[in-house]
Amino acid sequence: MADIIEMPKLSDTMTVGTLIKWLKKEGDKVASGDMLAEVETDKATMELECFFDGVILKIFTPAGSQVPIGAALCAIGKPGEKVDAPAGGKPAAAPEAPKASAPAQTAAPQPTTPSPANPAPAAAPAPAPAPAGGRLRISPLARKLAAAKGIDPSGIAGSGPGGRIVRADIEAAASGSGRAAARTSSAAAPAPAPAGGAFAPASNMRATVARRLLEAKTQIPHFYLDVEVDAEPLMNLRAQLNSALEADGVKLSVNDFILKAAAEALKHVPAVNASWENGPPAGIRQHDAIHVSFAVAIEDGLITPVVRDTGAKTLVAISKEARSLGKKAKEKKLAPNEFTGGTFCVSNLGMMGIDRFCAIINPPNAAILAVGATVKKPVVKGDQIAIGQRMTLTLSCDHRVVDGAVGASYLSALRGLVEKPSLLLL
Repeated sequence: MADIIEMPKLSDTMTVGTLIKWLKKEGDKVASGDMLAEVETDKATMELECFFDGVILKIFTPAGSQVPIGAALCAIGKPGEKVDAPAGGKPAAAPEAPKASAPAQTAAPQPTTPSPANPAPAAAPAPAPAPAGGRLRISPLARKLAAAKGIDPSGIAGSGPGGRIVRADIEAAASGSGRAAARTSSAAAPAPAPAGGAFAPASNMRATVARRLLEAKTQIPHFYLDVEVDAEPLMNLRAQLNSALEADGVKLSVNDFILKAAAEALKHVPAVNASWENGPPAGIRQHDAIHVSFAVAIEDGLITPVVRDTGAKTLVAISKEARSLGKKAKEKKLAPNEFTGGTFCVSNLGMMGIDRFCAIINPPNAAILAVGATVKKPVVKGDQIAIGQRMTLTLSCDHRVVDGAVGASYLSALRGLVEKPSLLLL
């Protein structure tokens, strides 16, 4: 009997994956450990590993398809072996290119993407008609979830490829915020769309970023503290070290200093290095290790690689690791253990000229540090006005875990380290 390779869950938040390309073709001989395809998750592009020996008898899912977890991708077995159709219906096909309109027709305007400042109600997508024979296009996982929640899937418009109902559709219907729509044999008249603009479907990563940020902002009670620090000592030390280490190919960034300082400050105020757990019973998880992550902007989203045991590493070691992780993040080549497990997060927009901002907490962390640009401005030194270099650090706190006094203590410790950066070299 042939072995079926299914779409695995390659990240903690993954619900669907996009099969970017096949590395093997039908008829190819494969062995356990071979890489079969490249799959884009909501966080990275990863290779799909083979766990069987044999030949690829049949590829069910073409490149470019979005595939829910557990859906069949290909079959591996002995040459000439018969392959049964995968359970749960035909796998998703790659999206078709839209057909050109007849010359006499006028293309309907595409809906614009609503922005938070100017929200616009979006029309529910028209439900796909059931295939011949009345069979419902629904993934096995979605069917199981619908049964568990007591939901009739026949009244839901699927958002998966070809109108297939996927897990997200069932969850949306259960919450009352989904795209549930009665299936009818005749097409309903389309709702009028806003004039102008273009609509682009969200990628796996963009959709996950949107969902997680909404959850974080609405479910975590944020409060914000900021402090302006004297960045001149840090900038001077950075210049000296980079000059001395240039021959070794080392170039320390401001962010490297902040990552090290953030970790050292967590040693002084460990209450910030914690997470809220809903339970039951509900409570606070105090983390023993300090793993500082940092936000990296990538195409169509962002990701937070983790420098593990940050407080135990030297400034140079942190710099080298952060540079390597940042490069892999931009190439979407991070392994799951490289972007999960952080206990505190740093988001730096200073290099983009942003003086100050408030970041959204990255669950399950209890806080995130927003780092602004270093700017020259008049400051009072003694009784004289002089030109200083100032940096604003803003701490976003989860009030379930971190109280105002605790957050203030953390910023005070961090400020002391930034203004006396030689302490980071000990």
